[in-house]
Amino acid sequence: MATPHVRHQLYLHGSKVTRLALLAVALGVLPFSAQAQRKSRTSASRGRNGQVKSVTVDNLPGYDNRWLHLGMYVAPHFSRYKIEQAAGYPGQGVSANSIISPGFSVGFLSDLRVGDYGALNFSPGVSFLTRRIEFKPYGYSPQTSNDPAEIEDQEIGSTQVDLPVLFKLKSERRRNSRVYIIGGVRPSFNIGNRRKDPEVNLLQAQSSDIALEYGVGLDLFYPFFKFSPELRFSHGLRNLYKPGTDVYSRSLQSMKSNTVTLYLNIWSGR
Repeated sequence: MATPHVRHQLYLHGSKVTRLALLAVALGVLPFSAQAQRKSRTSASRGRNGQVKSVTVDNLPGYDNRWLHLGMYVAPHFSRYKIEQAAGYPGQGVSANSIISPGFSVGFLSDLRVGDYGALNFSPGVSFLTRRIEFKPYGYSPQTSNDPAEIEDQEIGSTQVDLPVLFKLKSERRRNSRVYIIGGVRPSFNIGNRRKDPEVNLLQAQSSDIALEYGVGLDLFYPFFKFSPELRFSHGLRNLYKPGTDVYSRSLQSMKSNTVTLYLNIWSGR
């Protein structure tokens, strides 16, 4: 009778061993895999010797799950009028040139989430504007005249309420940053005209406007807030020219606003 050997009793086919081994490894790795999933939003930067130099953690987790975000902005800008001179302007004896002038805006921010990558933006604010148009005698040449009195500036200063309604399309968030594009319309209404010298500044403009706006921005997530610098371009759709009897008004037939604005948006992290 053959002698039974323990090793024969414990013998398993090679394929069965492989399957059991893989099952054991999977069961052992699963808890660590789940833990890695929870920590996957953290990234460590290491040097050549393996020493950790810096750790990047996602700020404001769950921020994009909220349906409403609020904030405020400060926005320096540069503005001018896009002008068209009247058909018979040489007969008025002057030619016009629009001058770019600085100003600034302040206001509040609100974003209403639309899907995973969209938002409806409403950001009411107040803008302080000064626009200038330079008038020269028709045919004036600096080579033939050194008299600065022959050049007259007409300055139109205003304080206006802005009520922009814009749609924002955002990219996928990458750690603590993402880019977006924005566009829409901005109605505005004057609440005060500033005329330094009414006897000199005779040119006037209409008190309301509507502009087409578009731009691009960058979201930067910090532990307690989000900072979003944004560059936006604005083109007025309404002719702001206001007829007058003075020589400056008679030489023009169209004045439309043009503005380039750098928005410094700060969003609450709560």
